[in-house]
Amino acid sequence: MGEAPELLSGITGGADENAEQVISPEDINQNPQNPFFHCLKQYKWWLQMAIFTLFVLAGQSLGILLGRLYYNNGGNSNWMATFVQCAGFPIILPFLCIPKSKDSNPEINRKNPSTLILALVYISLGIFLAAVCMLYTIGLKCLPVTTYTLIGASQLGFIALFSYFLNRQKFTPYILNSLVLLTISSVLLVFQNDSDDSKKTTKAKYVLGFVCTIAASAGYALMLSITQLAFQKIIKRETIRAIIDMSLYQNIVATFAILIGLFASGDWKNLNAEMEKFKPGKVAYVMNLVGTAVSWQAFTIGCTGLIFKVSSLFSNVISMLGLPIAPVLAVIFLHEKMTGLTGMAMVLAMWGFVSYMYQHYLDDLKTKAENKPPNDVSEVPLTKTT
Repeated sequence: MGEAPELLSGITGGADENAEQVISPEDINQNPQNPFFHCLKQYKWWLQMAIFTLFVLAGQSLGILLGRLYYNNGGNSNWMATFVQCAGFPIILPFLCIPKSKDSNPEINRKNPSTLILALVYISLGIFLAAVCMLYTIGLKCLPVTTYTLIGASQLGFIALFSYFLNRQKFTPYILNSLVLLTISSVLLVFQNDSDDSKKTTKAKYVLGFVCTIAASAGYALMLSITQLAFQKIIKRETIRAIIDMSLYQNIVATFAILIGLFASGDWKNLNAEMEKFKPGKVAYVMNLVGTAVSWQAFTIGCTGLIFKVSSLFSNVISMLGLPIAPVLAVIFLHEKMTGLTGMAMVLAMWGFVSYMYQHYLDDLKTKAENKPPNDVSEVPLTKTT
């Protein structure tokens, strides 16, 4: 980094009077062509990506594990298990105090969408989220964690399909290879011999769980693509506040929709007895539900952030990165068995994930090459990778 001022002064003709402008904070913030500006912007982007990715991986793994523990220890309410997936939205409320920042492209005059349109977007996505969460809940109740997570890998195939039609995502050989491998991985689980779990899961429950998980994967994939489309066509704001608003209002709507179902079904009457019969005790029951709510809320924020920063397809791929985490935790803490067929399906799923990530790496290199100024020699030592 010590050579940067010399390179910059060479570009400006070596004039000493321009030296302060090159390294001053005002110039870094106001001159987009300054390599320091690009460097700081790149570091900020990667930091945000790391935080969102951590939210996705940790939230998803803990949410699945706690959901399975809920059923293993005597929980039986599908409505309550679905409710806690969306009810953690109060932890986002303090973020509403963050002042609205300016767009990254202030020169573009954007019109704010009307309140009615935004309300329709949030309500539609919220109801969609409630339905998807219910399907996921039924799938997790009927399937072991290892099988549940691997079937969920089919979500990447659905998101690629929907992204192709809704978000103009291009199919490449590596993406197609990824989709084929993930599809085979899910199909293998149809033929899995569930003798080890026959005492816990009947064939009918296994089929019900399989169908619900596939349907939930397709529904969530469609919701991610619609969310990306909403950011691009309606919200059109490149701010953290836009992410917070989307996560918050979407979960508020989903929570109220699930509450209506909880009371309409009469399931709320059994919650007190369920708490009494929970094996680890009442405190553990409450802690399980609170932990599940916080975990899934972190996952939602992370997914929305990755959609905003990259794409719905990339957000889904990152969630697939956590594919092996939940099964490994289930084997360690829940004593589930890892069969040979399940292991093979996991290897294929991870192979598919790596295939897609390599395509994203190639796209990133291509984008950097296209956006690089043709005569900006100062970019070389700052952005060159080995």
